[in-house]
Amino acid sequence: MSYQQPSVTEGAAEQARLLASNAQYLIATAARAPSIHNSQPWRFRVDKEAVELWADPARRTRDDAIGREMLISCGAALFGLRLAVRSLGHLPVVDLLPDPSQLRLLARVRVATGGRTIELNELERRMLAAVPHRHTHRGPFIAEPLPPGLLAGLQNDALTEGATLALVGDGLPADRLARLAAAAHRASLDEGEHAGIRRWTRSPQHPAADGIPAAALVAGPAEAEPGRLPQRDFDLGRDLGLLPGGGAPPAATAVLVTAGDRRADWLRAGQALQRLLLHAASAWVFASLYTQPLENPLTRELIRDQLRLPGDPQMVLQFGRAVSAASTARRPPSELMDELRVQPLEVLGNPVLVMAADDAGRGGEHRGVRVGDRA
Repeated sequence: MSYQQPSVTEGAAEQARLLASNAQYLIATAARAPSIHNSQPWRFRVDKEAVELWADPARRTRDDAIGREMLISCGAALFGLRLAVRSLGHLPVVDLLPDPSQLRLLARVRVATGGRTIELNELERRMLAAVPHRHTHRGPFIAEPLPPGLLAGLQNDALTEGATLALVGDGLPADRLARLAAAAHRASLDEGEHAGIRRWTRSPQHPAADGIPAAALVAGPAEAEPGRLPQRDFDLGRDLGLLPGGGAPPAATAVLVTAGDRRADWLRAGQALQRLLLHAASAWVFASLYTQPLENPLTRELIRDQLRLPGDPQMVLQFGRAVSAASTARRPPSELMDELRVQPLEVLGNPVLVMAADDAGRGGEHRGVRVGDRA
């Protein structure tokens, strides 16, 4: 029996049905992405044709003057959305920065339907399984080597997304990066920086579903351990942090680099970041992320020049084995999705509804899937 390609009308109906029944799952998976200070600076709109990713400038952090870190965060959410679409057996079709008149509209993602479903490959399957336990690591590393071939795989992840993961070698390159990171750390110790940190850090009893909880912070002052770059001092003498310090040196240090430094490049960097972080987490390897050294334009330029990087640095990372950290909260899809409740769609002439976020998990195809709670 020959296979007949479904009609355009049938394909549109299938896309509308998939988006309607899986809206909460798609957005919840996307929202597990890392973001600067767990600020979660994104919003989503779902209609019968696509899921739209929008920036939320109200959640831009104080030191992110031009929104670069906000767009990297949103790019990470975009990769999560793409992976969620793949888990439904379809290919995502991404239109990046689709409307120049809408600067907050970052991407429109459609579902390529109308054909046979395409199963996840092995790496995609492992990355999806890592979504619940991937987290930004601020605690100690343990003295174990990385799995053979992992770093090469992470570099390939970055290339796949249009970026480069440049490894920082021992000796002079590592020393140069450490000095520049330490200088950036000292230069940022002002009251304005402290105010921004207080906005996004949470006490153990705080009920907020955003920001960095005490369980993900190192106790006491942020002293750099041997081989470890100085971390931002989130504690500020408040005795909030519950993570111990110390630990083994990181197994590898790297800089995520893009060929350009425009909005599309920042979104590509974010997609590359989430792709390689999920790949690493699938092997129970985690990364400390360093944004502070790149927030000062002069320090950022010095890092590029002194490390002889092949492009513009977007993120500094240190990888290592670690015990998985405590969970951090995410805002529920109902707080992230605009115009979600009672949104009519026409499927082959029959009205259906995009379900409200509170109901989509019970009625959607992925009602049995629980998206994890790691930072």
